[in-house]
Amino acid sequence: MKKIIAFVVLFTVITGLSAKTGRDTLSVQLNEAIKNKSNYDRQKEQQLAETKHLLKIQSILPVQTYDFHREIALQYSKYIIDSAIYYTKQSRDIAAAMNRHDWVAEADLRLTHLYTTAGMYIEAKNILLAVDRQLLPKTLLPLYFETYSDFYGYYGQSNNQAMNIRLNIAYRDSLLAILDTASMQYKIHNAVKLVHSPQTEAAEQYLLDIFRQLPEGGADYALVSYLLGLVYTRRHEVEQLRKYFTLSAITDIRNATKDHAALQSLALSYYETGDVERAYTYMKSVMDDIDFGKIRFRVIELASLYSAVNTAYLTKTMQQKKELQRYFILISVLLFFLIISVFYVYRQMRKVSGIKKELSETNLKLTELNQNISHANDKLHKMNARLSEANHIKEEYIAQFFDICSGYIDKLESYRKMLHKKAAGNQHEELFKTLKSTTLVDEERKKLYETFDTVFLNLYPSFVEDFNSLLINEEKVVLKQGERLNTELRIFALIRLGITDSVKIAGFLRYSLSTIYNYRTRARNNTVVSRDEFEEMVMSIGSMPREKQGDAVYPRAYARGYSQVAPKGLINVLM
Repeated sequence: MKKIIAFVVLFTVITGLSAKTGRDTLSVQLNEAIKNKSNYDRQKEQQLAETKHLLKIQSILPVQTYDFHREIALQYSKYIIDSAIYYTKQSRDIAAAMNRHDWVAEADLRLTHLYTTAGMYIEAKNILLAVDRQLLPKTLLPLYFETYSDFYGYYGQSNNQAMNIRLNIAYRDSLLAILDTASMQYKIHNAVKLVHSPQTEAAEQYLLDIFRQLPEGGADYALVSYLLGLVYTRRHEVEQLRKYFTLSAITDIRNATKDHAALQSLALSYYETGDVERAYTYMKSVMDDIDFGKIRFRVIELASLYSAVNTAYLTKTMQQKKELQRYFILISVLLFFLIISVFYVYRQMRKVSGIKKELSETNLKLTELNQNISHANDKLHKMNARLSEANHIKEEYIAQFFDICSGYIDKLESYRKMLHKKAAGNQHEELFKTLKSTTLVDEERKKLYETFDTVFLNLYPSFVEDFNSLLINEEKVVLKQGERLNTELRIFALIRLGITDSVKIAGFLRYSLSTIYNYRTRARNNTVVSRDEFEEMVMSIGSMPREKQGDAVYPRAYARGYSQVAPKGLINVLM
């Protein structure tokens, strides 16, 4: 249930935002249309000029002359009333000269409508009374009833007499009775009837059906939009009435129609909601069009409304001017204080600039001092690291040294007792045999190497991998099963401990000097690094577990140059 409610709320919000966006877009289009009215007027004038140009053709027939005058009059009918009256009279004279009474009657009816629009009700009525309905062809009856209906409609609005309104309705009903119900003319006049009836919902649906059938931009499209606006005005649906009045006004302006009511209805809507500026803009546009088109009927109708809107606009403009004056005074005062503040800040900035310069120089000195201290600290850390490694190695070797010494003392004591026992027992032959045997020495040497391998790899557990990384792939050392170090690795392990003398290495490993030299030379020749740097890099490889001493944490491997830290005393003893 909560999800459904949330969906409904979200849909309502989105619909509202979409509708508002659409209305804003229409308002922008209307404002652009008002700004470009002169362009639309020029297009209209160009169309009229093209039609008028046809009248200058010398070879045209009277019928064509009549048609051209009639067409020009129709084009002027919603543009400039006086010009439309002129060309309608011209077409009537041509029709009379040709004894075309039906054309004369049509011209009289159209002239009546133009006089009505111009507010010339007496002239219009006189012409209407002179038209004999009995003599009219059936094709002119719709125009006859429409003209009578419009006359009494306009006249009724000007004097607000109920009789005129009733006649307007009666003639409209007569018109509907003779029109084809499928024609657009019938649908529009029937829609007008529904608009003025209490059936607003039926009128709305009927007009919307017509609206969907009409192409945008035509006179019928503008009229139906306007009628929809009237329906929503009666139902007090402000957003909808503004939408359709705006559509109608945009269409009329683009068609250079000067006799239109949508824009004035839109202006009234904004005026009633307090948007005086927009109402004034629209009313001024309407009044400009009425003045341009000489539509006097609209002048009488809009005089009071324009006066009210103009007064409200002037009042608001005066209030805005007073507010602007107050703001100007306030801004002037603030500007004065701002200038003073800027001057004060400028002086302070100059002082601060001097202080910053001094601080900058001081900071440079402090930076140099910090760098010196940092370098000194780095050196101290390196020295501490070296000392830590040296201490660690010494501790390891001292422990092993005492353990080995203790073991050898025990073995010497056992060996002494065994020799003493054999000497005391006069076992001279056995005694000499034992003294000549090298088995004990070989076993002890083997144990010595195993002990060395264990101690060294405890100190540098990754020595083998690090050493192999310095050699080409074909020369990497591969240990046999059970081996921890072989002869080649022990040579370079002793170098890692700082014993670089080949004589000492040969003595410890019990190999000839040439053998040791050959091992070292072969490794240098098969290294992936420089031959000259090979043994230096060997002296810096290997790793030991990280351990924390004091506040410093020392890494597993160190840079070359401080590897001469092995306790040579132990090696010398073993050798």
